[in-house]
Amino acid sequence: MPSRTLLTGASLADAVLLSHTEGGRAWPVLVWAPGPGVRMVSSAVLGGGIGPRAWVLNAQVPPGYGRLDPVAHLRELAAGAGLEGPGVGLMTAAPVSDLRHAEDGGVRAVVTAGIGVRGWAAAPGAGGVAVPRPGTINIIVSLPVPLTDAALVNAVATATEAKVQALVELGADASGTPTDAVCVAAPTAPDNGTDTGTGPEPFAGPRSLWGARLARAVHAATRAACADALAVRRS
Repeated sequence: MPSRTLLTGASLADAVLLSHTEGGRAWPVLVWAPGPGVRMVSSAVLGGGIGPRAWVLNAQVPPGYGRLDPVAHLRELAAGAGLEGPGVGLMTAAPVSDLRHAEDGGVRAVVTAGIGVRGWAAAPGAGGVAVPRPGTINIIVSLPVPLTDAALVNAVATATEAKVQALVELGADASGTPTDAVCVAAPTAPDNGTDTGTGPEPFAGPRSLWGARLARAVHAATRAACADALAVRRS
C-alpha cells in the first residue's frame, strides 16, 4: 500500500481505493485521510463516537467473513496503509469499488451498498448481542463547516432519514440492513482566542442550511448505490 503522504486529502473527493488480501484474494479498501483538524461522529466498529479523527477506512471483506476480531483487523489494515492516529474503520461485504459519490453545496457523500439482507427497523422479534458483522450500507459524509456535538448527532439522523427515503423511493420495502454504518466529518472549530460572534453550526436537521445539503448528497449517493445493488439482484 502507498504511504500516508500519498493518501492525504482534505476533500472526501480525494479518497482513494487501495487493496488488502483476505482468503487468498485481493479486496478493495476505500481510504480517506483528511489529516488533523477534523472531528467525526460515527457508528463504526472502530473509532465510533464523537472526537478528533484523522482518517476513514471502508474495507470490503469476503461474504461470510468469519474473523471475530474486526477492530484488530481494521487496525491492521490502517497500519498497512500508513495511517496514524485515531481514525474510523468500517467493513462491508458490498463491493467497495462500486461506491457512489454525490455533492451538494460543499457537502460530499460516499456510499457503498449491498442490500441482500434488508428489512424495517421496527420489526418484531428479539434483538441480541453478537460480534459486530460487516456493514452493508456504509455512508461517509464530509461538511466544510464545524458542527457542535449536537449538530453532529443531528447529522447522523439526517443522513439516516435520507438513506431511508432513497430506499423507499426505489421500492426496496426496507429502512436499511441490520449492519448499516455512518460517519460524518466536519472541521474542528478554530480556537484563536477571540470571540467573533460565530461558532460551530448548531443544527444539521433536514431543513437547516447544512442539513438540507447533507440530506440531498446522502440521498443521491445512496439512491445510486442501492439502485445498482437492486439491479444486480433482479438480473
